[in-house]
This record gives sequence, C-alpha cells and structure tokens, in this order.
Amino acid sequence: MITLRNIVVPLVAAALVAGCSAPTAAPGEAGPAGDGTTMTLADGYEPDDLNPLLGYGAEGASKFYDGLYARDAQRTLQPALASGPATSSPDRLSWTVPLRPGVTFHDGSALGPEDVVATYAAILDPARAATIRSSVPMLAGVEAVGDDAVRFRLSYPYGAFPARLTSGILPSEALEGGGPVSDLPVNTRAVGTGPYRLAEWRRGDTMVMESNPGYWGGAPSVTRVTVVFATDDNTRAQRTAAGEFDGTVLPPALARAVAQQSGLALREHASADYRTVALPFANPVTADPAIRAALNRSVNRQGMIDAFLAGQGEPAHHPIPGVLPEQVEPSATFTFDPAEAGRILERAGWVPGPDGVRVRGGQAARFTLMYPATDTVRRDLAQAFASDVRAAGIDVRLEGLGWEAIEPRMGADALVLGGGDPFDPGFKAWQLLHSSNAADGFNNPGSYRNAAVDAALDTALRAPDEAARTAAVKEFQRAYVADPGMVFLAFLGHSYVTRDAWDGYTPVVEPHTHGTTWGPWWNLQDWTPRS
Repeated sequence: MITLRNIVVPLVAAALVAGCSAPTAAPGEAGPAGDGTTMTLADGYEPDDLNPLLGYGAEGASKFYDGLYARDAQRTLQPALASGPATSSPDRLSWTVPLRPGVTFHDGSALGPEDVVATYAAILDPARAATIRSSVPMLAGVEAVGDDAVRFRLSYPYGAFPARLTSGILPSEALEGGGPVSDLPVNTRAVGTGPYRLAEWRRGDTMVMESNPGYWGGAPSVTRVTVVFATDDNTRAQRTAAGEFDGTVLPPALARAVAQQSGLALREHASADYRTVALPFANPVTADPAIRAALNRSVNRQGMIDAFLAGQGEPAHHPIPGVLPEQVEPSATFTFDPAEAGRILERAGWVPGPDGVRVRGGQAARFTLMYPATDTVRRDLAQAFASDVRAAGIDVRLEGLGWEAIEPRMGADALVLGGGDPFDPGFKAWQLLHSSNAADGFNNPGSYRNAAVDAALDTALRAPDEAARTAAVKEFQRAYVADPGMVFLAFLGHSYVTRDAWDGYTPVVEPHTHGTTWGPWWNLQDWTPRS
C-alpha cells in the first residue's frame, strides 16, 4: 500500500526553493533577457534526434518542422503546410491535399509536392526503416497532383486520415540516396519549414533555436530560445526559482512550490499521457490471465495520484483518456479490491508460499519491473505498484535503468511505460495493443494478443464515420478490461513554471510528448513580450 511518507514532498520543495542562491550561468547558456526577445528554458529530457521520420514532433508541435496539418488549442485540425482541408474520393480510398504557396525550407528551397511525396515515400519504404510507419498503416502511396497538391492512396477507407498528416515534411534533397532514415544528416541538423531554425546543439548541454524570419506564419517575436537539458528535477527547480530559467517542466508538487516565487506563473495542463505497467507475455507469470486480473485490482490508482502527483491526474484503466469523455466506456474500469485479487489468484491455483509470495506448480508469482532511473515519477509509481501488489502475494523486483538497457529486455521484463494523445486515442490503442504490432518497439512491447480487442480496434480503424469509430472504441474498452494486457495506472497532469513576461499563453490538453516541445510553449511562435 502507498505510504504517507510521500506527503512531505511539498515541504521539501518549499525548503529547496527557499535555499536557492543567486543565478549562476552555466557554460553555453545565457540567463533570461530583459527585453523579452530571448528565452531560456530547461527540459528534463533531451531528444535522441530531430528527424520527423523517427517520430520527432509527430503530433505537430515541433518548432523546426510543419506537417500538412496541425492542432489548435481546441484540438481541431487546421491547415499548416496544406492550404485548406483535404478532400476525399467518394470511397475514401484517396485524399487530395492542396499545398500552401510561398513556403520555403530553412535552407532556402521552396516547398513543393515533390517534398511531400519524398517524405511519405520514405515512410512507406521498408528499407528506410522509418519508425513512424505504424502511424499510417492505411497508406498505400502518394503522388503529386500538378504543382500545388498531393494525393494519398489508401489500402482501406479511413475517414480520419487527415489527422494522420501532422508529422513534419522534409525537403526531398534531404532524402536522396536511400538507406535508413536513421543515417540522415537531419537527425542532428534539422531542416524544416517551422518557425524556428536550429542554431546550435551541444549534446548533453543546450540547444539553441533562432526565429525563422521567412516563416510563412510570420517571424516569431521571441527570436532566440536556449533550451538547457537538466535531468534532475530539483536542479531545474532551484535554477528556475533563482532566475536562471524562464520556464521548465516539473513534478506537480515541486512546480507549485517553485511558482510561489515572484514573477513566476504555474501552468497545469490536463493530458492524455498515461503511465502503464507493460507486462511481457513471454514471462510465465505475467502471461497468466489470473495474475493480470489480480494486478489490476490490487493497485490503488487514486492513492498514487494523491501521493505522487499532488492530486493532478486521474486513474487510468485503459489508454482512452477522461479528457475525451465522449469516447470513454464508463463500465470499463477496475475496482481497487485487494480481497477480490486474492480470490482470483486462489481460484487459479496460486497459493501463498512460506514467504507470503504465491506459488503455483513450483513457479513463484514474481517478476521484474523496469523503469528509467532518472524519471522520478515512474520510479515512485513503480515503488507504489510493487508495494500494493505485494499485499496480494505477488513479488515485484524493481530495476531503475537507462533506456539502452531497458529496450532489449522489454519482451521479457515488465516496464513502466508512457504514451497517449488526446487527438486519436483509438488509433494509439491500436498501436499499443493490437497483436499485429507485437514487439514493434514501444508498440505492444509485451506482445499482448486478444482476438476481441483486435476485432474492435480493426473496426475503429476502418470506421466510416466518427459515431461508428466511437462505438468501436468503447467496444475495445469492454473487451480489454475483460482480459487486460497491462496495468494502466494514471493519466498524468503536466505541470510547468514559466516567467510571467509574455503574452500569448494558451492552455492546451497535451499528449505524452511534453516538456519544452509542448507545455505552455506549444505555440511559442505566437508569443509577444509583455510591455
């Protein structure tokens, strides 16, 4: 069970902030400027690369790239590099997208149909190994239509196809030569059409973005942004409170304490960002349906949210978030019921051993749960999970590791996994839980298989309209909770602290991707210095 030791976090945070010293600039970075045209932010994560074909900025908030479409603050799809809405053929097997005229890439070349065609051809080519291929499973091909449009051909009708066109477009020249997209120079030297250009990237230290004066949406007023990569939450909190940073992402309790400093504002965003315990089906313990059913009834989800997230979040039972209530099936939940968890295990033949750990046929109810060592939220959730399920007689061994050690083991050991978006959660559920995506990286890493879940997700993927899609997504939830493949814990709220010196902030419901890419700065190109 969750212990009360966690309620001291706000007090510790307040003491930390009170003890902050005067600002000290680190090598390679500049502190906040007084005129509002420059900004220094701190992020807890550094991207592995800047390649949209490897997933960078896939939801459309990248500062370096634009997709054909993007989302506004109400999550409504709006044209970006497209000049207007996409039009479909009567059978919805093709979609034509008009292109915005007069757009140029950061290298000065003009955007044309050939760039869109080259980008999506690379996504479709198996030899190029674009990791976002699974984001467009219905796409069969793309072709230019004259000088100002492109046409996408689908292998089956998909009514929400334009929503899949938010990933950044690369210049065709950047894709010449073939080979894996992971070898492209744009991995470290972004070339897009976005509001900011990459000026400098010092790995492990800072990234500097400069405004694009020729941006089709107008040159940003914030002309230079320095992002400092600092993995430690307390370090970012101290330096923000001391005035070194204009903003950062922090755990909720810590953010609230730091925001008490004069001139700082607390920004708390709802999200579709889940944390789940992914269970490997190659493991004889976690593959057992009774173990999975018992785990889901053993965890105190609300207790975790209250203890570790300062109450900012909501319990999760599947990947469909409460921020989209029209898509949530109310009956698809797990009650916190440790007694019922015990009864489920007893009926399945899992009996308590001499050390309290249940045993069946000589197999102990024991497995390893990995989490990224630098992620304090995942660490705390992992510890609470292990404590809760120990009461049911299931022993969870925790390992905090780096991603390079975690990824090769995802098929054999459990993992505290994050993901989700508020734009098309049914599609995200298909990526995460459909058997066709088994062991595809972070898509279905445990190789979960359930025929009823597959059928509902396939129906949602091919639904002719939104009503049919929503009905299928609700059926998916009912089928999933009858045979869960993971233990979803919570949808996190995202907390930020930002210097209150600019106009333009607009709250938004966020996907899993956040930090300085989304956060208050998701529309940074629209911000202006406050006079």
